[in-house]
Amino acid sequence: MMATNRILLSLITLMLPLVIANSSNAQNWPQFRGPGGNAFSSDMNIPSSWDDSKNMLWKCDLPGKGASSPIVWKNNIFITCFTNSASGIERSLVCIDKNSGKVLWKSSVKADVQDDPYSGYLTQHGYASSTPATDGESIFVFFGKAGVVAFDFSGKELWKTSVGVQSGNRKWGSASSVIMHKDLVIVNASEESRAIIGLNKKTGAEVWKAPGDKLELSYTTPFIFNASPEKQLIIVPVPNEIWAINPENGKLAWFAETSLNGNISPTIAVKDNLLFCFGGFPQTKAVALKAEGKGDLSKNIVWSSTDSSYVPSPVVKGEHLYWINDRGLAYCAEAATGKIIYKERLPLKSSGGAARPVYASMILVHDKLIAVTRQEGSFVLDASPTFKLISHNKIADEGDFNASPAISEGKLFLRSDKCLYCIGNPK
Repeated sequence: MMATNRILLSLITLMLPLVIANSSNAQNWPQFRGPGGNAFSSDMNIPSSWDDSKNMLWKCDLPGKGASSPIVWKNNIFITCFTNSASGIERSLVCIDKNSGKVLWKSSVKADVQDDPYSGYLTQHGYASSTPATDGESIFVFFGKAGVVAFDFSGKELWKTSVGVQSGNRKWGSASSVIMHKDLVIVNASEESRAIIGLNKKTGAEVWKAPGDKLELSYTTPFIFNASPEKQLIIVPVPNEIWAINPENGKLAWFAETSLNGNISPTIAVKDNLLFCFGGFPQTKAVALKAEGKGDLSKNIVWSSTDSSYVPSPVVKGEHLYWINDRGLAYCAEAATGKIIYKERLPLKSSGGAARPVYASMILVHDKLIAVTRQEGSFVLDASPTFKLISHNKIADEGDFNASPAISEGKLFLRSDKCLYCIGNPK
């Protein structure tokens, strides 16, 4: 147990009000992976097939690249972009009308310090990889060394807070997305300060800071876990461990040692009291942890597997886990045991190399799974233990599709480096 690398804060017992995200809310998709971070929508009106004309409601040219996902609040879509020119790196938050695809405004932020050079793995995702989050009143964006920035719904900057200016040894840049909890904006500033940080959403002031050296290789987005009706925890996987943090004060509630070495990118998935953690390098692994108890929960590992993914996150439906890995393999596994039900290669031309064909995470839409590849279109699968490819949909766009999709009121939003697309059934 690497106690010197773990958050050096006391173990606690916490009792918190439960705030259950309404996963069936058809209108809003307020953060990375939607309401509650579960990548689920109950929307039954999303079409299964589309192309440049079929079920394409509109297309919006974006003012820059990005791997971040769109979020939606009522009739507004928010998305981040970046440009890299001789004058420096500029990051922007863009607001787009959900019904017309018209850009309503763009607000830009420049870094106060030098960013990591645009080289190596950083070129695979860029400087706008973190998905925004909104509480319906403000939009919160994590822009790496440029800080966390809050905007109102007209694009006015409300506050800006630095969360550090360090770089990881690999200089891969930021990837984690902000999440909301009550009056907090929570950010995994793994590259910038090796810390999970809670900020006051009204002022940007630091409420608490949970440091840990092992965070350097944790690129995951934190997850709010409803441990019981009276208790919530922030779950953060790091190399070789899973941490549970008290969202009220940033102190460690429990931890568990795992076999996942190296960088951890996927977000936690949850079924009841089971947490599913994916990732690792050079070998990817997956573990299921029974999240009950306090202190050291290492003995609560229920199963582990070498069938996993490097960046894409899994989803849960019923008694099964579903995911697509970075090489284009689609999986279904029993959630309780990890037993692989199917493992099928999607019809991709490429499955190797540094630029792996899949970066985005699968989402579950009613009874369908939607998986987006970087350059070879999107796949719709039946969300059942029997593998069934429903459709393979392509759009004529030369940019990479790195972003996970978003859903709102019968509309599917897909983002490339060049455009945002709105897919739905024509009225």
